[in-house]
Amino acid sequence: MGYFNKTEYEIVPDGSFTVTRNCSGCGRKSRFKNTGKFRVNANGSLIDVWLIYSCEDCGHTLNLTVYERRRASLIPAREYARFAENDGALAQELGRNLPLFKKNRAEVDFAELSCSYVKRAETNDENIPSGQAEICIRNPYLLKIRPEKQIAGAVGISASRVRTLLEQEKIVITEASAQAVLLRLKNGIFENE
Repeated sequence: MGYFNKTEYEIVPDGSFTVTRNCSGCGRKSRFKNTGKFRVNANGSLIDVWLIYSCEDCGHTLNLTVYERRRASLIPAREYARFAENDGALAQELGRNLPLFKKNRAEVDFAELSCSYVKRAETNDENIPSGQAEICIRNPYLLKIRPEKQIAGAVGISASRVRTLLEQEKIVITEASAQAVLLRLKNGIFENE
């Protein structure tokens, strides 16, 4: 672990979530991908905004509701402009917003999800005993990834090696929740990996 004894990682999806659902175009369950585009509809002073997904096989579309019957005055002008301009960055941001998928009852395909482990901070913490280190792996997108797979992704070893180190108590998970995994380990155990 080097000079620092506390390291924080964040799990970041490499792209938008993929949705699995029945496709009326294909007549079977298919995967839908984010198109990076929005559909905006105004009915008087009420606005509807959808994020458009399309079937990988036939191109049939699926609209995920972002706003439904929202007063135009309640949508910030800059955000509305981004919807109207089909802002790709906003489409990617919303394409990783798990509550949006839950609200739309859209089934996210976690099996095919690709993500990265980004190191956010390295610090020293005097509360960590000498010869030990602490790793915190944050999961702000609430991805369904088992703790040992999160540890493996963050430190760059196999999940089976992580299980072995857990059994040997060289790694101890001190906290595990949907938002984060916190673990303590003996300093230097990954230096010979």
